Amino acid sequence: MTTKVQLEELNIFFGKTHAVKDVNISFPENSVTAIIGPSGCGKSTVLRSINRMHDLVPSAQVKGKILVDEADIYDKGVDPVQIRRRVGMVFQKPNPFPAMSIYDNVVAGYRLNGRVPKSEADDIVESCLQRVALWDEVKDRLKTNAMNLSGGQQQRLCIARTIAVKPEVILMDEPASALDPISTLKIEELIEELKTRYTIIIVTHNMQQAARVSDMTAFLYMGELIECGETKKIFTTPEKKQTEDYITGRFG
Repeated sequence: MTTKVQLEELNIFFGKTHAVKDVNISFPENSVTAIIGPSGCGKSTVLRSINRMHDLVPSAQVKGKILVDEADIYDKGVDPVQIRRRVGMVFQKPNPFPAMSIYDNVVAGYRLNGRVPKSEADDIVESCLQRVALWDEVKDRLKTNAMNLSGGQQQRLCIARTIAVKPEVILMDEPASALDPISTLKIEELIEELKTRYTIIIVTHNMQQAARVSDMTAFLYMGELIECGETKKIFTTPEKKQTEDYITGRFG
């Protein structure tokens, strides 16, 4: 398997707090990797470092290397905006742009590159909504406010908005934790379909979800990587006792 994203000796500090310690993980291309671990263990902190979101936090300091296609995204001269185009992010709570229609939400990021002809925008909206299995539900009301959608529909809209700018990697920070079981199932089916085109890294506190959707699983605890490997192996025959204790519910 080709490695798409590589973390090498990743350390992240917030002021004097050492949040992530010497983490090394490889994320294979066109696969889903789940990052699991108890609350506050550094899962989201690792995830946000992969598209340079910590640049926006004054006290944050990222050390080590994060390579996308073997190029370090923290090298001097690398434009964080370009990185965020290549590495999209889907958050825990659906966050459609509130003053915009469904249509405008999908093309919002794409329009940042310049003026988009209407026919091109129409194609982007339809193809992205088709890919997230939302087109049939909203095609007759594309000009209505995105906030009128249900929570699950809003989250799929946010994924459509993310893929409209043609990223290579999609980061998902607990994308189904605010959703009902039926919407969660739709998001999980969508993740399975999207990995044919993208490399997906998902943070989840839901063990069953990690087991269902991911090819690889990384277990973090207290900012350290305890174990990483094929999901089936991590969940059936983990090498570390800490991993086994967490997965079987003895702590966490």
